[in-house]
Amino acid sequence: MAEGTNAQGALWMFFAVIFFSSTAVFIKLASSSLHTFEIVFFRCLFGLIVVIPLIIKNGPEIYKLRRPALHLLRILCAIVGMSGGFYAIGKLELATATALTFTRPLFMVVLAIIFLNELVRWRRGLATFIGFLGVLIIVQPGGMSFEPAVIIGLIAALAVGCALISVKLIVPYDKPESIMFSFTIGTVIVSIFPAVLVWQTPSNLELLLLVCIGILASLGQYCTIKAFEIGEATFISPIDYFQLIFATLGGFYIFNETPQISTFLGSAVIVLSTFYIIIRESKNNDRPSPPSGPM
Repeated sequence: MAEGTNAQGALWMFFAVIFFSSTAVFIKLASSSLHTFEIVFFRCLFGLIVVIPLIIKNGPEIYKLRRPALHLLRILCAIVGMSGGFYAIGKLELATATALTFTRPLFMVVLAIIFLNELVRWRRGLATFIGFLGVLIIVQPGGMSFEPAVIIGLIAALAVGCALISVKLIVPYDKPESIMFSFTIGTVIVSIFPAVLVWQTPSNLELLLLVCIGILASLGQYCTIKAFEIGEATFISPIDYFQLIFATLGGFYIFNETPQISTFLGSAVIVLSTFYIIIRESKNNDRPSPPSGPM
């Protein structure tokens, strides 16, 4: 693949990082007055706008689902992932919440062994183990600074991993357009039920924040897809880790947060281990999944 193509992919990925980092800031702002379930619902609702052109273009064919149970599983896991991820952003320092999202590849290695019967050689297994040690450095179980929201953030990362594993199981049977359609419509339908239980009508400012969350998250996902479509995964993936830098800066300047040394150390261990897993997957001709948060 040409260097120019990789450069274009890197630029798309950098824009994705900006959009996702900005989304996290708006989620944290909205979380100060709105319940997580309501934020998730509006995120899904505004994401529906992206799918409308697909429905018009593909017609009735887009409604055909050969594995509806797997689609439902993906939707439920995604809602859990978004809810837990958004909650973690609202309760934790931005840097810590962002670092937890990068545990997704670690969980996917374990899930791939269980559900896809994939063979994981000792190098990837060791990298996965070291990555989880990085999580322990951040979490500090039993320590005075332990925050229960960290566990919820980890559960969110696990749920997102399950959602991605379900996509791998669906892909051989259903078209990408149908997968995207079922996901977007399904998440709106499922997320509205918990949102109703905690509903409060957003103020004009809150509604503006929710619109920004929906638009920025959708733009981030689109840019990520374009980046991996154009550039090589091993070249593009490391750029996603800039989210940690932007999260740290955003937390410091906007929310007056100063992450602990343990957050930086644990994040470094997680990043290095997941990057090694990406390299190993590339050498084994397994194209890694695009990295993304719960947005």
